[in-house]
Amino acid sequence: QVQLVESGGGLVQPGGSLRLSCAASGLTSDYYAIGWFRQAPGKEREGVSCINSSDGSTYYGDSVKGRFTISRDNAKNTVYLQMNRLKPEDTAVYYCATARVEGWVPLAPDEYDYWGQGTQVTVSS
Repeated sequence: QVQLVESGGGLVQPGGSLRLSCAASGLTSDYYAIGWFRQAPGKEREGVSCINSSDGSTYYGDSVKGRFTISRDNAKNTVYLQMNRLKPEDTAVYYCATARVEGWVPLAPDEYDYWGQGTQVTVSS
């Protein structure tokens, strides 16, 4: 059974930082990527960042490049998303998800098979 549990969301002022965590369990070697996505009210789910565990490569959406950093602690089966210089437009529910990398588009939500429950990030003054 695959389970992904996000944590670390909350309310932060613009310019602030948060670190999200995604604790994963039940994954097989077929799943080499874990990604972060977000969805704001009335908007489609957007790819934020992902990491390919097979080669360590990382990917970022244009809107977060230079501000967010994804990392993974394989020993803890946990992926992190460090979010710095947060903006109001970063407000969304953030989800982590897993994908198989064969034929994989890194930040395309349709490529991801398992999803966590989400954690709310609100950036507001």
